[in-house]
Amino acid sequence: MTSRAGARPTATKTEGNDYKPKERGGPSPYQMSMSCRSEIKKLTLVQVLIWLLVAAQVTVTHLELVSHDLVAAPYQWQYPYLLSIVPSLLGAMAMPRHNISYLVISMISAGLFSVAPLLFGAMEMFPVAQQLYRHGKAYRFIFGYSAVSVMYLLMLVALQVHAWHLYYSKRLLDAWFDSTQDKKKK
Repeated sequence: MTSRAGARPTATKTEGNDYKPKERGGPSPYQMSMSCRSEIKKLTLVQVLIWLLVAAQVTVTHLELVSHDLVAAPYQWQYPYLLSIVPSLLGAMAMPRHNISYLVISMISAGLFSVAPLLFGAMEMFPVAQQLYRHGKAYRFIFGYSAVSVMYLLMLVALQVHAWHLYYSKRLLDAWFDSTQDKKKK
């Protein structure tokens, strides 16, 4: 059957040289946003678990639910660290509507309420840790383990979680900012 006049001509034997795949320069802001949001949700869950451990120790000792031989009295840095739940909640509130201002406030308050108490705690507990490792004497215990060792382990994990949370928050902020700039260009 012959084609009508004016119909689109069909391609005759091509060798594939005329095909150029679309190159991608990297992940789109949407893909970056989704991957960062996923990581932030996981890290927020770990932050809440760490916060619950610290809150449980403070609550149990102040209400005297168990003896001080079983769970030691909290160190001074643990009280301001209880405010570390605020940045986590602000970050969680920023996610559904891409609220940049909540995310920025969350990042700033994470440094103030999360990282700063951990650094202060490392300095506060250093003489006790030094005494433990030089002389083998511990005066505070948590379930039979040296309280300073348990707290340093908790602080190490918490500091890493907060650092990764800040990293992914910054990347998410950049992705959100890039997507809003793309919308303004259109």
